[in-house]
Amino acid sequence: MEALQKAFDARNKKLNKIEKVKALKSPKEAIEKLEEYAREGFASIPEEDKLYFLKCFGIYYRPATPEKFMLKLRIPGGYMNAEQAKVIGECAEEFGQDYIDLTTRAQCELRYLRIEDLPTIIKRLEDVGINAYQTGVDNIRGIMADPFDERAFDNVLPSHHILLKMQEMFLNNPEWISVLPRKFNTAITGNIANRCNVFCHDASFVLAQKEGVYGYNMYLGGKVGVVGKPADIFLKNEEEVLAAFNAIIDIFKCFGFRDNRNKNRLHFLIEAVGMTEIAAAIRENAGIDFAGAGMTMTQMDYFEPDQGRVQLCDGSFGVHVVVPSGVFKGSSMKEAARLSQTYGDSELRLDMEQSLYIMGIKDVDALLRESYFEEYKSLHSPYFNHLIACAGTAHCPFGVIENKNDAIEMATYLDEKVALESGRIRLYWSACVKGCGIHGLGDIGFEGCKAKVKGINGSGVNIYLGGKIAGNGALEGHTVLKEAPLEYAKYYVESLAVEYKRLRLENESFEVFTDRILRNFTSAKIGFVMMLLAYFRAKNIDVDFGFETKVLTGKNEEFEVFELGRRLYYHFAKKEAYTSYERFTNVIKSEKLENIRKLSPGIDENIAQMLELILHSDEKRRAVVFSELIPFIMLYEK
Repeated sequence: MEALQKAFDARNKKLNKIEKVKALKSPKEAIEKLEEYAREGFASIPEEDKLYFLKCFGIYYRPATPEKFMLKLRIPGGYMNAEQAKVIGECAEEFGQDYIDLTTRAQCELRYLRIEDLPTIIKRLEDVGINAYQTGVDNIRGIMADPFDERAFDNVLPSHHILLKMQEMFLNNPEWISVLPRKFNTAITGNIANRCNVFCHDASFVLAQKEGVYGYNMYLGGKVGVVGKPADIFLKNEEEVLAAFNAIIDIFKCFGFRDNRNKNRLHFLIEAVGMTEIAAAIRENAGIDFAGAGMTMTQMDYFEPDQGRVQLCDGSFGVHVVVPSGVFKGSSMKEAARLSQTYGDSELRLDMEQSLYIMGIKDVDALLRESYFEEYKSLHSPYFNHLIACAGTAHCPFGVIENKNDAIEMATYLDEKVALESGRIRLYWSACVKGCGIHGLGDIGFEGCKAKVKGINGSGVNIYLGGKIAGNGALEGHTVLKEAPLEYAKYYVESLAVEYKRLRLENESFEVFTDRILRNFTSAKIGFVMMLLAYFRAKNIDVDFGFETKVLTGKNEEFEVFELGRRLYYHFAKKEAYTSYERFTNVIKSEKLENIRKLSPGIDENIAQMLELILHSDEKRRAVVFSELIPFIMLYEK
């Protein structure tokens, strides 16, 4: 523990402003005054309660909706019964403009709530076993789990009962309310498929096997934008999971940093002292010499949204309900509850992609004949089945773009322009760099930013490619385009969709397509080709051009630039630019480039000039990076 103490002492000489607010009083004082605030109105609420203390109980004031609050509910593992769903829906319908957000942590958020109504809402929810305690700020947040725990064919270790026991350690316990340096996210799965983004949490307990025994490997330090790392700890049973969980939250409470809130998550404590030190501290704190890690078994991708249903162990089905961007209604939640009682076993499950499942369905066809599935499809197009979007500017003070409707508009556009009868493509949207829409893990991810058109700042996105949530841990994607204005981003993503449709193998997902085709190129080339193909479409230039399936350039940008120019020149001129080549340049140095305008009359002037720059007779004057070529194919003026 000595290294932890040294790191703590070095980083806590000056407390951040939130720590100073937390020192003003106990959070319990704020929640105990809720009835008083409800009677006396919004103006009676002290600033520190709006800023921090009420958030400890999931009550968020959002200036974007003046004098209205958001209530972040705790739905353990995304599990709800019909009665709970009905009451959640009623509260949204009666008090919150019939609006519900489904979140990427398999939770619900009610919005547009008045302080006058909050005690009534909270009481009605608590009567059916739902609360919002410790769902905000520096607390242990809702624990994620597989939505089909105990019911799926790939479930090896039922884990929901462990989740509930973990929750008992801290929930409603004054010793754990607002005592952490920052929020703490947790996930547990005993399933082979990764349906809960299990590797990207502060603490993750992941199905594993060691010496013939099934248990959990422990991963630590994940957060948005960072995948957790193995702690080299294997937990062979429930007792050991609970002991390890208790140990790590205690370590974080005692030694976590309290200076710079941007660098106060568990990840930064691990970074300061090393995982070996953290693992040793967990063993010491728990009083158990945990075994070293086993083989992680949670490595499969999940498939249910692409089928619209999944058979459960008892022969019934979980039926998917696609909720684009998680924008849901209280009345729709009530109807889902009714359908679950009529056709199923009165159970519903929320998932990490802001959608839900109605469980225990025996007659799927009868359920799907309900008018409900005219609004919410069980099986949507590949652009909607895996669509995620966080709150955005309408509800979040950090949002840079509107986001939810942006995501829906993009998916709708792609559906119209590049229809896919089958396929799988995960479009994940975050409204800012905080990444609540887990954009880095999407097949194609979008991060909200500002982008200029004609010198005026507007809404834009940074576009990411190649994120993964399955396999041996998660993998963050990489940026292929920066600051793309929203009104043009859809054209660039259309290019990827066109290439996916053109080149994909039978039943190939976009993730596998990326591994097979796109990972052979630099990010710069991928982004450039996205823009180039969009330019061709915008200018009605009919040319058979796209990503190659056989790549000889390696991931060398200079080679890629020259080879792209050579291919394009041949497409337009119907002849090679030079007689012979070696290592992606011409052999005969005295040979002059023939004017492409003569060989291809009517060629677009921007394309002609671009080819001259790529293939210039004087090698020293040639473009060697794609950024030099972008001005020739811009669809807008910056």
